[in-house]
Amino acid sequence: MNEERRIMVEEVDSVEAPPKARVEGAFDSSPAERSAGVAETFERKRDYLEGFLAQKPAGDAPGEPGGVLYEAVVEALKEIYDPEIPVNIYDLGLIYGVDVTGDGHAVVTMTLTTPNCPVAESMPMEVELRVGAVPGVGSSEVNLVWDPPWDPQKMSDEAKLELGML
Repeated sequence: MNEERRIMVEEVDSVEAPPKARVEGAFDSSPAERSAGVAETFERKRDYLEGFLAQKPAGDAPGEPGGVLYEAVVEALKEIYDPEIPVNIYDLGLIYGVDVTGDGHAVVTMTLTTPNCPVAESMPMEVELRVGAVPGVGSSEVNLVWDPPWDPQKMSDEAKLELGML
């Protein structure tokens, strides 16, 4: 039952081009009108955009970056200055995070330049009081962390310029 299979090859000189595709009934005008540029134009249907166009742009949530409450908390932090360095604590890079919940609870995660900083006891309390005084903030909390440790690279360019480091 060993059948031998052969492949036949046919050589040709040329191949006829396949017919071009035609779209019947695409125009309600005659070929002469189409070639003269008088063809009827079809407007793009916009029904698929109705829902999209009706949506109002989503504004920034008050407690998210760009939101009113978040930005007010950041502005309050920019009013607090390190007593040894003439730069506010936000631009100094001491603020690692600001979280504001929908019900107005603000949590600030921050560090100090060193654990032996002379304001280690008073600075977190001042941050908590200033943030708590922002209109719209119901309660505030400060988390003082030491990891990652602060270094001058965390400072904003404005703070570096102020201190002559740029």
